[in-house]
Amino acid sequence: MDNRSRGDSGSGMEDGANAQSSTPATPGFSVRSKVEQPKPQALPNRPGPSAILVSTRQKGNPILNHIKLLPWEYADIPADYVIGTTTCALFLSLKYHRLHPEYIYSRVRLLAGKYNLRIVLVMVDIPNHEDVLRELSKTSIINNLTLFLCWSAPEAAHYLELFKSSEYAQPTAIRTQQAQSYKESLVEFVTTPRTINKSDAASLISTFGTLQNAVNAQPEVLSAVPGWGEKKVQQWCNAVREDFRVETAKKATAAPKNQNRAPRPQHADMDEDEEVLRAVLEESRRTAPAAAIDSTNEEQPSEEMSEGIMAALAKLRDTGG
Repeated sequence: MDNRSRGDSGSGMEDGANAQSSTPATPGFSVRSKVEQPKPQALPNRPGPSAILVSTRQKGNPILNHIKLLPWEYADIPADYVIGTTTCALFLSLKYHRLHPEYIYSRVRLLAGKYNLRIVLVMVDIPNHEDVLRELSKTSIINNLTLFLCWSAPEAAHYLELFKSSEYAQPTAIRTQQAQSYKESLVEFVTTPRTINKSDAASLISTFGTLQNAVNAQPEVLSAVPGWGEKKVQQWCNAVREDFRVETAKKATAAPKNQNRAPRPQHADMDEDEEVLRAVLEESRRTAPAAAIDSTNEEQPSEEMSEGIMAALAKLRDTGG
């Protein structure tokens, strides 16, 4: 009996459970809905490798011993170094180029326009390099190459590291910062001479108050500014008092126009006076009435006039000397 009652009670419990499970669910809510885990999303890969790619041709190059700021690895590439997604570099020693001048041309031909920026890193290791560099410059212009010169292996490695580290840099990183206020513009103007820094500019501005007072100040007064020595005072005075170079440029451009003129006399101080007298004489002869010329002797007046002019010129030379 106990078993029967126990079984009946058990079946009643199961019926209750079934009744609860058959209860209609609330609209919009599922009792037995499984929790779905979000699928992991693969992060987008960087467009280029994080290391400098080095061609196997460069094994033994001392430049590799000085690349320490960034990792590098060997790769099968047409260039010597890949320092960006669209940037590569070819290494050339002028000593090797003198023995094998056709080498660089064959290497440039293998690139076949695969990179937007193609650099030729030239190691200047010969004394007389002017003619060779002139030839390489022409080649770079024709083949759309960028020529970089270096005089040591550490310098060449520094160029490679610099290009690789600046691969994702924005153009604003190398753009000069424009002054946003009057004070910044004033400091930028004062620090134009090389020996004057920003602290010197602050001392100058606080001492004189305005730029006009600083420009018109005498050297002995400028020497009293804290931190201003004789060299800074001299450079500041030269910067604010020297003539503009525009006048020199005008004189230089006007000089070729006067090359066709006749050479002037030896006495340079009297050139302008002589030209004035000659101009007056020519004008008087040109505008003189014909009757006046016919009524006088044709030879004697001209001799007297020429003697008078020569005497005047001699007097001017004596007084000018």
